[in-house]
Amino acid sequence: MITSDRVSAFDHVLGTIPFKGQILTDIASFWFNKTKDVVPNHLISQVDPQVLLVKKAKTLPVEVIVRGYITGSLWREYTSGINGQYGFMLPENLKENQKFDKPILTPSTKADYGLHDEPISRHKIVNDLVEESIYSKAEEYALKLFKMGQDWADKNGLILVDTKYEFGIVDDELIVIDEIHTPDSSRYWIKDEYQSRYENNQKQKMLDKENIRHWLMDRGFSGEGSPPPLSDEIRISLAKSYFDLYQKLTGKEFNPDVGDVLSRLKNNLKDYKIFK
Repeated sequence: MITSDRVSAFDHVLGTIPFKGQILTDIASFWFNKTKDVVPNHLISQVDPQVLLVKKAKTLPVEVIVRGYITGSLWREYTSGINGQYGFMLPENLKENQKFDKPILTPSTKADYGLHDEPISRHKIVNDLVEESIYSKAEEYALKLFKMGQDWADKNGLILVDTKYEFGIVDDELIVIDEIHTPDSSRYWIKDEYQSRYENNQKQKMLDKENIRHWLMDRGFSGEGSPPPLSDEIRISLAKSYFDLYQKLTGKEFNPDVGDVLSRLKNNLKDYKIFK
């Protein structure tokens, strides 16, 4: 699995973020190794700063999204009057960024490239898409991973707000695939600033891709038409947020691997006899 520096939002590829591929690969590898004794995953090894060697899995056709707070797309749906799309009703009179009493599961379909993922209920998943015993285990795994992620984030001055997990089958075993708790698949807020910002109806300080979404929406784009070109300012700002998150999660400084990425990648894959 090769992770590039490209960034997308609202189903549009927007451009690149400096060193995004390396940061996401390192964070995913960090979490796969940290959680492997609790939930099996597809990681074999990291063979390059932007490449993971993984087991090939038969992917489940749904994403399991765990949310600890109402924010992002769920908040936008809620305030537009959409409720019950996941097979249960959210309470009335929730506030933006409010914490749920306990995490909720809001699964979505896995759309082909260029199409939208769609909300789906558990009932429809187990009736039409995934065997109930398999999906139940995916839910169990997702909640375990989210609890581990939240606890670790809390110790390091962060809030893991929500995240998505993808699962697959290898040799009749359910495993987690793709990525875990990266800033592209998850939302992270600064813990010490949460309560004050929430009480004053201010945006949370975010260390994840939601910054790009907000930047786009501030410019009138939320998926329809052509997105505005990314400014160098927002590209560098997001890279700095990712650097900060990397340091807080791993306890290490981020050391960007500079130079000719393609030559480095080819050489590393040759060493592992993946590329001739």
